[in-house]
Amino acid sequence: MNTIFFDLDGTLTDPKPGITGSIQYALRKLDLPVPTQDELSWCIGPPLRASFVTLLGGERLADRAVALYRERFAEVGLYENSVYPDIEHILATLRQSPRRLFVATSKPQIFAERIIDHFGLTGYFERVFGSELDGTRVNKSELLAYAIATTGVDRQQALMIGDRSHDMVGARNNGMRAIGVLYGYGSEQELIEAGASHLCATPRAILEHIDGALG
Repeated sequence: MNTIFFDLDGTLTDPKPGITGSIQYALRKLDLPVPTQDELSWCIGPPLRASFVTLLGGERLADRAVALYRERFAEVGLYENSVYPDIEHILATLRQSPRRLFVATSKPQIFAERIIDHFGLTGYFERVFGSELDGTRVNKSELLAYAIATTGVDRQQALMIGDRSHDMVGARNNGMRAIGVLYGYGSEQELIEAGASHLCATPRAILEHIDGALG
């Protein structure tokens, strides 16, 4: 594998306080019941608007909820985040190899780039691929297709690493291999059913698998 795409939320960083806190903020502004942060953890990973449609029981207030979410997230929530242990070591090790490293996230690119930069990870990646604020490329399959076309990488030599089914399905739909991480927000069953070729319980296990089984 000579190209690796990393998901952001639940793979490189743990964004739970910022994402769930911003969802709570939006729901409060709409005068709606507010679940706990633990009850909202399923919203980490999937496209945000789709999560609000589920939370709100329909489309009617979804766009307003996303706008309210971003009010808080853009200034506060994106920094309520932390890099998982060993991630920087893994990225530094992979960066010393000939492999090309990218971020591929459903999060708007403008936020993803700020998060990556805030935590000092920018230098490890050739480019960050994210969605647009209007929802363009929020679907992981479309995002990865765009990334492959833009970079010119060989999809058969490309790997997607993520914690949710969307990452696995996006990779599969683009002829890529995908490995799932279990320290994020997706379950073992979710990842296997979505097509993960391997599961990693810890960040360090990613490096061991890449250096060992994948070479």
